[in-house]
Amino acid sequence: MNLLIASDLHGDLAAAEQTFDRFTAEGADRLLWLGDLLYHGPRNDLPAGYAPKRVIALLNANRDKLFCVRGNCEAEVDQMVLDFPVLADYALLPVGQKVIFATHGHHHNISTPPALRAGDVLLHGHTHLYAAESFALPAGGEALYLNPGSVALPKGGNPATYMMLDTERGNYRILTMDGEEVLRGTI
Repeated sequence: MNLLIASDLHGDLAAAEQTFDRFTAEGADRLLWLGDLLYHGPRNDLPAGYAPKRVIALLNANRDKLFCVRGNCEAEVDQMVLDFPVLADYALLPVGQKVIFATHGHHHNISTPPALRAGDVLLHGHTHLYAAESFALPAGGEALYLNPGSVALPKGGNPATYMMLDTERGNYRILTMDGEEVLRGTI
């Protein structure tokens, strides 16, 4: 399965439309949102294309393509307007003998990782910075940390980015919203 993985939309309609354009261009099977779909939160500037009601309509129209985890900006009221689940704290994705623990990143991150085995993957957004790096597990061994960056409000001078993951081969690519590859690797 080819997954497009995106995070930190923050109600930006232009970024949502561009993400779905990339979904089509990449031939993705599903889109995994790593949270912060509708609201910008108190620490972020208001996105230029901020239009949460229109983002709701676009997301609901594509609900059969989506699965999500809850970000720190999601609330129960969001679930009342969205036609797909958005309040799960994490999702587990098996890739071969490894597990990808997909979450937003405000609770579980490389400083406070969930219980992972050596070789597993911690996938989260929240930082608005794309990343692919190994990190030490408290119980020993290393895991891989992946972050698709942010489709809206990127930080650290980074461009807006998303990730493509081939779950059968374990290959990932992080790309700009124009489809330019910035990182690639294998889980």
